[in-house]
Parts: sequence; C-alpha cells; structure tokens
Amino acid sequence: MTGRSRLDLYQVRCVRIGTGIIAQCAQDCADSGASRVLVVTSAPIAGLADGLCEALRGLSIEPHIWLGPDGEPTRKDVSDAIATAVTISADFVIGIGGGSALDVAKLVTALAGSPQTFDEVVGIDQLAGRRLPLACIPTTAGTGSEVTPISVIEDEEAQLKKGVVSRHLVPDFAYLDASLTVSKPRKVTASTGIDALTHCIEAYANKYSHPVVDNWALEGIRLIAANLEKACNEPGNLAAREAMLLASHLGGMCLGPVNTAAVHALAYPLGGEFHVPHGVANSLLLPHVLRFNAETVPQRYATIAHALGCPATGDDQADAQAGIAEIERMSAAVGIDRRLSDVGISSNALPGMAAAAITVQRLLKNNPREVTEQDALRIYEAAL
Repeated sequence: MTGRSRLDLYQVRCVRIGTGIIAQCAQDCADSGASRVLVVTSAPIAGLADGLCEALRGLSIEPHIWLGPDGEPTRKDVSDAIATAVTISADFVIGIGGGSALDVAKLVTALAGSPQTFDEVVGIDQLAGRRLPLACIPTTAGTGSEVTPISVIEDEEAQLKKGVVSRHLVPDFAYLDASLTVSKPRKVTASTGIDALTHCIEAYANKYSHPVVDNWALEGIRLIAANLEKACNEPGNLAAREAMLLASHLGGMCLGPVNTAAVHALAYPLGGEFHVPHGVANSLLLPHVLRFNAETVPQRYATIAHALGCPATGDDQADAQAGIAEIERMSAAVGIDRRLSDVGISSNALPGMAAAAITVQRLLKNNPREVTEQDALRIYEAAL
C-alpha cells in the first residue's frame, strides 16, 4: 500500500457514548439555539424517539417526525424529507435509525433550501455547504454513518445506488447508546456487524491506506471478532452491543479519509436492482473479493487474519486464507445468507450486475487490485 502523505480528517464535533446518552441530545439541541427540529427516522423504530421528543418539548423545542422507509432510501424519500424540513422551517435535524435514516438526514441538512439538486451533488466534493446543524443517533452497529462524510441513496430509475461524499455531511453530534440496539433482530445484528467488518477490512487493505486509519480499522476488526457472535446470541448484552457500536464507529471513521473498495462497488447492484439490504450484500461478496485481492497484498490480509484471532504462521498467503475462512465461519455462525442464489439472484442477472458495478469507479479505484468487468463477473459467479 502506498499510503497518503496527509490525512484528511472528517470529524464529528461531539461524540457521546453510553447507555441512555440519547437523553443528552435534547440539551445539545437547546444549546445550539434550535426551536423546530426535524426528526428523521422510520416507522419500525419511531418509538425509540418518543422520549427524545418529550425531552425536546420540555425545552420548548418543537419536534416533527418524518417517517422514512424501512428499507433503502430512494431519491423520492430524500425529496419528501427535504420538502418537510422546508415546510416546518426546521432549524435542526436529528437522524435516528440505521444508515438509511441517517443518510437521508444528512442530505436534508445540506439540500433544504439549497439551489443544488441531488444530481448536482452526486460524487465527491460537489456539495457547496450544509445549511442546518445535524445530530445522528445510530440504532444499528454497522454503517458508522453517524461519523461519515457519505450518504448513499438508491436511484430508482438507474436501479443503482449513488453516493454523495462531502465533508459537509459529517454530523455535528453523534450518540452511541447501546440500549437502542438491543431490540434489533438477530439477522439485522449479524448483517450490520459484517457491514462494519467490511468497512474496516476494505479501509485497511486499500490502495490509499494510511497508518492512522490502519489502527482504527484493526481495532474495529478485533472488536467485531470478539463481540459479533456474542451480540447475536445474547441480544441484551450491553457490553457486547456497545463494543459493536464502537467498532462500527471506527469503521465509519475510516471511510472519510480512505473509504471502501471493490466489495462495496460490487454490492451496489444487489441493493439497487434486487433490494438486498446493504449489510447482506457486503457479506455475500466479502470472502470472494478478498480471495481475488489476497494474492496482490497477502501481508495486509495476513494482518487482518491476526486481528480476527487467527494465529500467525509466518506464511502470509496461508494466514490470509485462514482469515477469509474465519470470516466465512463467523458469517455462518451468525446465520447470514451465504450465496447470491439465497437472495433470489440467478446467473442470468450476473452480466448486467458486472456492467453496473464497474461504473462505481470512486470505490474501485481504492481496491488494491484492478477490477475489470470480467473480474467482477467471475466474482459474482463464485458467489452464486
């Protein structure tokens, strides 16, 4: 890995961690001078915002809840949320939920009242600025969206996810409250945990790796290896849940300066065309992309294997393969789908998926090994 000569940090102004820390959000809104707050969430978890809304009202702040979809957000969802923010004259936005809700909240703060359109800000550093303060409260331990400069939205017409990357999307406040994650089903805990693992792995084995980011990524991997199965098997275990939130947060911290690579690029068509949840899409492809990459930078994948708990043998290639096998074992242990066919994808779809994936060059350029359209097709075939 070549490394970068400088590290562009994208930092949340305030990160609060601890059980029940969500209660502090209302006071932070008041201290910021807020009077009308848009709370972006989704119907299945809207109840988690009830106490926060009550606390806001107690401080003479009027909350308005916008309920988004349970699944991946679309351009229409973003437009609807922006329209709501404008209608109520929101002066603060809170996102509470998984990555979908937080990604919508980010774009609302940037585009409400802005002359820029979604199409104009897709890509890297296209946003002119952010107009509203933002707090993000994750209820899953996967995307790390509460700390990233990234928002990913499904373009319904293109049947492909599109990313907006800008320092202006980084929230002002983040709250890591493990009590908000205990009600998540095992399947969600598992898939979001593998998503966080993918962030850490792809940031570490990356053409633009950086020694500071490396430390975040490896610690995230260690935390996931030690706590993912425990969080799935013991859903009320707050220590394991908080460790997973920290791992997710560390993975998110990696995404601004380094970002992800081929796993995420190849996962985009699964979400855009087949509506496979993001974490599941990553987990389906992760071992197959790693096998493709491992021969190029075996020492990096050997270090990943050691962070996963695999013993060091002195043979980087062997250790790298042991790490991949451990990821497959972990995925099987927590009950994640293992094959593309498990989520209804047939061989007929693979060429179109490969053609779509190869357009995601903002991520593919980070991969330690060049990925051609034919390579993408072979990876999909291996995952089928």
